Amino acid sequence: MNNINFNNYLLSDVIVQAISDLGYETPTPVQQAVIPAVLEGKDVLVQSQTGSGKTASFGIPLCEKVDWVENKPQVLILEPTRELAQQVQEDLINIGRYKRIKATAVYGKASYVKQKSELKQKSHMVVGTPGRVLDHIKKGSLPLGKINCLVIDEADEMLNMGFIDQVKDIIKALPESKKTLLFSATMPQTIEKLSSAYLHDPTVVKIAATEKTTPKIQHAYLSVTEENKLAALEAVTIVENPDTCIIFANTQEKVNDTYDFLVKAGYPVGKLHGGMMQEDRFDVMDAFRKAKFRYLVATDVAARGIDIENITHVINLDVPFEKESYIHRVGRTGRAGKEGFALSFVTSKDEPLIKEIESFGELIMNRITLPNAKLVARSKAVFEMKITTKQKPRYQKAKRVNEEITKVYFNGGKKKKLRALDFVGTISKIEGVNSEDIGIITIQENVTYIDILNGKGQLVIQAMKNRTIKGKQLKVHVARKK
Repeated sequence: MNNINFNNYLLSDVIVQAISDLGYETPTPVQQAVIPAVLEGKDVLVQSQTGSGKTASFGIPLCEKVDWVENKPQVLILEPTRELAQQVQEDLINIGRYKRIKATAVYGKASYVKQKSELKQKSHMVVGTPGRVLDHIKKGSLPLGKINCLVIDEADEMLNMGFIDQVKDIIKALPESKKTLLFSATMPQTIEKLSSAYLHDPTVVKIAATEKTTPKIQHAYLSVTEENKLAALEAVTIVENPDTCIIFANTQEKVNDTYDFLVKAGYPVGKLHGGMMQEDRFDVMDAFRKAKFRYLVATDVAARGIDIENITHVINLDVPFEKESYIHRVGRTGRAGKEGFALSFVTSKDEPLIKEIESFGELIMNRITLPNAKLVARSKAVFEMKITTKQKPRYQKAKRVNEEITKVYFNGGKKKKLRALDFVGTISKIEGVNSEDIGIITIQENVTYIDILNGKGQLVIQAMKNRTIKGKQLKVHVARKK
């Protein structure tokens, strides 16, 4: 019997408390192997599937090792997509919440100026996509002198997306004394060469797929013409009646057309593709995570970075251009030991690709036929009941960590020469409040945001209405949600 728990590791009370509040109970195999190696200061090479708990495997020990007093970044984490960068940033903030760890995300199609401003403030960890990280390095806005650990996450995806040369340029710019952690679901020759070139005597961790990490997916395909895909999609979804479904298309235009078709048909649906504004993409992902709609139509940008349990169906409206993309798409379903269904719409020109995918993925795709009109008609009432019934909100793992936190707004920042110490000194003098109740402080040009912990937000707001900071009376209220 496995009696290992997070108390077996040399972790501080604030990290253990956050782990507990996030619902982590027993370390997964990858966490059992990686956490002690990182705490001991070793380079680590990890081959492990998505869903194995690898973000926490490096996030927990790195949050533990961070020196809170140091203002400059100590950890740099590279991710292949913006969605993953944001998701990992969120995970790190939650793990380090009670230690007041500040993690900053940098990625393309978002304000460079805003990111530059954030990097000028205290930032313990930086998570980013290679292109934007390199941009900040070249322009001098990302200080590298204190970085003691580099994490290369989803290394095989970096390779597939053409980022490896940028990753190498970033490695060359970092201090030689840093530790390097490399994570990859597969280990192609290029990744092996990268690891042997840049990792020194690494702890090698290879996590065999288990029932819990191997997707249980029924693979199938349906022969269609390009012209009847949308009609076939409607028939299939009425009969299958998914709880939650991602529909993948190869182009932004196809995503838009499919989304419009489903909206007109009354489906609770969102869409996601690279042509959308970054904030809109994040809003859609957040809404889908919170079960505000059942269907998501997306390009491959969504195959990487979606970590949502209980997606029952994946439908490939188009067969992906790359066979690797098929594995990433369908890997969104059948997670954590649950069963999933992956259906691909195949035109005559796509048929050779099916054989390639089967061979590459070591899987069999069963041919199914389009449901007939009688079956669709019989299934419609139950389908309509489901799409008009509100879903139960999905469990948000960070809810407990965040429930006693109030983000407080002050209308003064850098222009008024205010520093974090000024706020901490004043707020910690309020009766019933001490420095441990003050979380992450973000000082901008004209405003400051402070996380007040332990349910003491309103106490601070009321007290600060009659107090000054550095002789300045500031407006104070609960920060509006962005």
